[in-house]
Amino acid sequence: MNATALVRRVAVAVSAVFLLVGVLGFVPGITTNYDSMKFAGHESGAELLGIFQVSVLHNIVHLLFGIVGLMLARTLDGARLYLIGGGAVYLALWLYGLIIGHDSPANFVPLNGADDWLHFFLGVGMIALGLLTGRRR
Repeated sequence: MNATALVRRVAVAVSAVFLLVGVLGFVPGITTNYDSMKFAGHESGAELLGIFQVSVLHNIVHLLFGIVGLMLARTLDGARLYLIGGGAVYLALWLYGLIIGHDSPANFVPLNGADDWLHFFLGVGMIALGLLTGRRR
């Protein structure tokens, strides 16, 4: 498999995971405390898999991130941009989550400690995937 095909496939796979997570965030049972989900804000008590705090906005962001990834995965440069740029966005979200108080109005997505560390690993992983699979020959 050539580098173009590999980075594009990886970007599609990552996009598919974001789409899946976005959909699962709207499924009662997979999302616990579903009845306490708010559109946005730290008051949302819903948690994907009982771990990651979610809201309607949070789920929509996952869905949009997946859709953008699928669109960008059409080309080598787009796939690399999605993985590396998206990874940078997730590292920024990780820092944001560490800086703001989880009970703060600034926590509008919302984020909890599990989300923060997932964002760190997503950011590092996406950047690594973009760099390792998107090398030009």
